[in-house]
Amino acid sequence: MEPIKLLLFDLDDTLLRRDKTISERNLRALGRCQKIGVAVGVATSRSEQNAGHILRSLRPEVLIASGGASVKVRGEPVFTGAFTPEETLKIVASARKICGPGVRLDADTDHCCYHNYVSHSHSDYVAWGETRQTDFSDFREEALMVCVDIPDPQRAAELRRALDFCDMVKFTDGDWYKLTRAGVTKEMGLFRVCETLGIRPENIAAFGDDHPDVQMLRLAGLGVAMANAVPEVKAAADIVIGGNDSDAIAEFLEKTFSLKEE
Repeated sequence: MEPIKLLLFDLDDTLLRRDKTISERNLRALGRCQKIGVAVGVATSRSEQNAGHILRSLRPEVLIASGGASVKVRGEPVFTGAFTPEETLKIVASARKICGPGVRLDADTDHCCYHNYVSHSHSDYVAWGETRQTDFSDFREEALMVCVDIPDPQRAAELRRALDFCDMVKFTDGDWYKLTRAGVTKEMGLFRVCETLGIRPENIAAFGDDHPDVQMLRLAGLGVAMANAVPEVKAAADIVIGGNDSDAIAEFLEKTFSLKEE
């Protein structure tokens, strides 16, 4: 196997525990990896601002955010693949036509998460940065990603057919689907990062748990699935480690890189 030069992590249910925090041991292990010259990266469906509190403690050299629609290396943008305002409104209109006028929608921009429903608890949004409620009637912004809540799989399939300019993937926890511009995925972001850093996918160890991570794990030199991952992710991975509520990532890194506590 080629040397690992970049560790690339999904956030929710991978690097983050159920309470949306990173264990101290995992965080220390990542810091020690960076000190020995192994870069740390994040590949998440969250927007950058929605992951801001995590990124400030993690300090990753690489960020693939909004499911691949925003890619940065050492803080510098190397790719942005947002929907135009017109495309965003087409997604909203199509979702309402196919799934009903009351369909729940989220739209992530580079500075805010917009939603058309009322949260029952403010704490639902605390970890997601700035949020605003809107009916989307006067929405005129570029969206990095749109999410739609669709309990009916047949309507989800119909919406997918209607929006041929989108990639549409279902999250495991619930009935939410994420939509990004066609071809804009985490694995596409991985290639952009490789071009910028001058490395190959074989130099990357990628960690994940859900359907948007499958291709990323297949492309990486080492694909690592969490014990809580969906079966498709485990099948795509080279190895399966412990669950996201444990220190499994630290244990893996300590063994792989012979890390010692400072």
